[in-house]
Amino acid sequence: AGTAGTVDAEQASAVALQAHIKGRQVRKEQEERATSAKMVQSVYRGREARHQLSGGARRKKYYTPADVAAHDRADDLWVSLFHKVVDLSDLVFLHAGPLAQPLIEAAGTDITHWFDPATHGLRRHIDPKTGTLAPFVPLGRFIHCPPAGSGAEFDPAAEVPWWLDDSLVVGALTRKTRSVRLLNMLTQQETALEVCAEETLDEIQQRYLDHNAHSGSYAWKRTDARGSRFLDMRRTLEANGVPDEDRTFDSLSIPDDFYVPTLHLYFADDLTASA
Repeated sequence: AGTAGTVDAEQASAVALQAHIKGRQVRKEQEERATSAKMVQSVYRGREARHQLSGGARRKKYYTPADVAAHDRADDLWVSLFHKVVDLSDLVFLHAGPLAQPLIEAAGTDITHWFDPATHGLRRHIDPKTGTLAPFVPLGRFIHCPPAGSGAEFDPAAEVPWWLDDSLVVGALTRKTRSVRLLNMLTQQETALEVCAEETLDEIQQRYLDHNAHSGSYAWKRTDARGSRFLDMRRTLEANGVPDEDRTFDSLSIPDDFYVPTLHLYFADDLTASA
């Protein structure tokens, strides 16, 4: 009887231990799911907050280098490469750690030189320490970059490396910036803007909203040697007969800011029209 009692006690202890281990595993899985859900929610909230701060519906098609440079924090991180503007904020949040640090250090800058211009994959070079072909990582190995010597194009844990993930692209980096002055003929206030050469006047007007919330209530005109004329808001500055004269100025060694074209804005509607 004593032996049977000992066996029963040992079995009961084993069952209790198994239940304890199983319960701990269940709790761990629940905690991991909760943590994952919180991370997803945090990413979503962060994306929505950045969306509102960057103008929400006013997200641009083209960006200047200065636009990109404004997103230079770990929680609001943009870079440009191959004339694409990429939002890496969620990526560095989900992969917090040493591999995120090079991207944080490069936040707000152009990193095209990290990649091969022919393939748009990682640029490679001969590592001076090992004498082997390795990824070019001027700030250190970063997220989705494979270890030196692996020979892989990218970390196999990633289905698509972030530099080839079009879902992260928020717009295009302009191939040429232009300066323009907007003179409000109602208030006589002059505003200097740096814009993208590819932008239409409608898109430039969206930039001007930061300076005048009622910019949609104005008619845009240009006065030059051709006379005074209304401008077509669906066309670019160049297409509206406002040429980019930077090359001419460069050939004559004239500073770029020697002459900046001015557009005249005439109040054309009541203030509720742009609401």
